[in-house]
Amino acid sequence: MSYQPSYRPGTTTSSLAVVSLVFGILAWCVLPFIGAIVAIICGHLARGEIHRSPLDNRTEGDGMAVAGLVLGYVQLALCVLGVFLLIAVLVFGFAFAGWH
Repeated sequence: MSYQPSYRPGTTTSSLAVVSLVFGILAWCVLPFIGAIVAIICGHLARGEIHRSPLDNRTEGDGMAVAGLVLGYVQLALCVLGVFLLIAVLVFGFAFAGWH
């Protein structure tokens, strides 16, 4: 009896998922707002690509895409909160300083 190894096509990792994760990390280190936007867009595109891939040649990277999305959304929320806080400080600072 001879043993025949089964052929299984290799899985590929979504490049958009990798980009999402990399920019999610960069959003926390170097590019606060732009990195978050890129991470969010690429993360959603990657998840769509992964879910549409055929079962016999599955594209991997859903975890990386989700991590990029989480990092991007949290950073974006902190950026928006920071802008609101800055505006509130300026408005109340000018109101209580008598510069109206």
